Amino acid sequence: MFNAIGRIFRTPDLRRKLGFTLGIVALFRLGSFIPAPFVDFSNVQACLAASQTTTGLYELVNLFSGGALLQLSIFALGIMPYITASIIVQLLRVVIPHFETLYKEGQSGQGRLTQYTRYLTIALAVLQSTTLITVARSGALFPSSDPSCSQLITNDAWYAILLMVITMTAGTGLIMWMGELITERGIGNGMSLLIFTSIASSFPGSLWSIAQARGLDTFFVVLAVGILVVIAVVFVEQSQRRVPVQYAKRMVGRRTYGGNNTYIPIKVNMAGVVPVIFASSLLYLPALIAQFNQPAAGEEPQAWVVWITNYLTKGDHPLYMLLYFLLIVGFTYFYVAITFNPDEVSENMKKYGGFIPGIRAGRPTAEYLDYVLTRITLPGSFYLGAIALLPLIAFSLVGANQNFPFGGASILIIVGVGLETVKQIDAQLQQRHYEGLLR
Repeated sequence: MFNAIGRIFRTPDLRRKLGFTLGIVALFRLGSFIPAPFVDFSNVQACLAASQTTTGLYELVNLFSGGALLQLSIFALGIMPYITASIIVQLLRVVIPHFETLYKEGQSGQGRLTQYTRYLTIALAVLQSTTLITVARSGALFPSSDPSCSQLITNDAWYAILLMVITMTAGTGLIMWMGELITERGIGNGMSLLIFTSIASSFPGSLWSIAQARGLDTFFVVLAVGILVVIAVVFVEQSQRRVPVQYAKRMVGRRTYGGNNTYIPIKVNMAGVVPVIFASSLLYLPALIAQFNQPAAGEEPQAWVVWITNYLTKGDHPLYMLLYFLLIVGFTYFYVAITFNPDEVSENMKKYGGFIPGIRAGRPTAEYLDYVLTRITLPGSFYLGAIALLPLIAFSLVGANQNFPFGGASILIIVGVGLETVKQIDAQLQQRHYEGLLR
């Protein structure tokens, strides 16, 4: 392993790509600590120290921004607007035929879709930055009684608010550009690596807070459980059902084409981390509605507001956990049905003379693929739900905050991006040395 790592730095091209990637990552982390204009940095730090827990959608966005959201920095929104825009454009392929046509056109059509995703990212960044600034001005960003937490913005004038919105939106655009630069001139997928960096940066703080709150014994137990969880996630993420496919031989002139055997890899976790994001966002909506229906001073809150506050805002409540698990299972089936089309796969196989042994081409092949996909998605959805509940369970058992590192979206992204990046480094080493990073 150490010899393989040494070969990385002895290869000029690979060393240059790795250095470029690390440089962009360092700039990205630096921007996460630069406060936006008219933000009282000392008050923000005091409120962060007094309130260590965040809930709902703030928790998810703060996790993906590497803590920049609650610091109201120029990179406060992080990569979240781009993730949301990418998911929306992907879902619109089912609704808008033009988007599906562009996707099937190949590189040129997908370039147009990427451009639409960029425009939508900027629009979402404007909306989210406006919402964040409004919440910060109202004092609802930090659940604290400290009066300084309602004085995070030093200037309430319209031009100050406009400058803050422009700064945060420009920060999102800069992050998007940096991610594309890594993809073109660095190693791995740039957007994924920036998310990886944001999440990994919160690991030491989360583990240290557990050690301070519960002692070193609990800390080492959590660390051991975390290592087991990482091993289990790697095992499941690499697991796949390989559906065998054979191609008939064809004679074109004097040449013979086809006749080879291959397979369709159907992963156990086809949906990735998207169902966890969907479920977290949907569960946050009732709490958001209840927040805007709080009673005036001296009035009794409405019954439904009290019920939502008691049961749907705290992650350690059993009802919250049950709904969270069921939503993840449902969204997993929904997203897999959108992203994997058995009819389209069957038609492509039939067009090129491919067939599954023992299954007729055409409609029977599509039905067989749908049957396999439905059965393999069930354990995949249960696995996603169990991983997503780990931070909530840790929150109720060991007093960790809900950014607990070994579970939820964080561990799925860390493992997925880490495996993909190692594979790319391994492939580039094999091109030059005939011996990869992994043996």
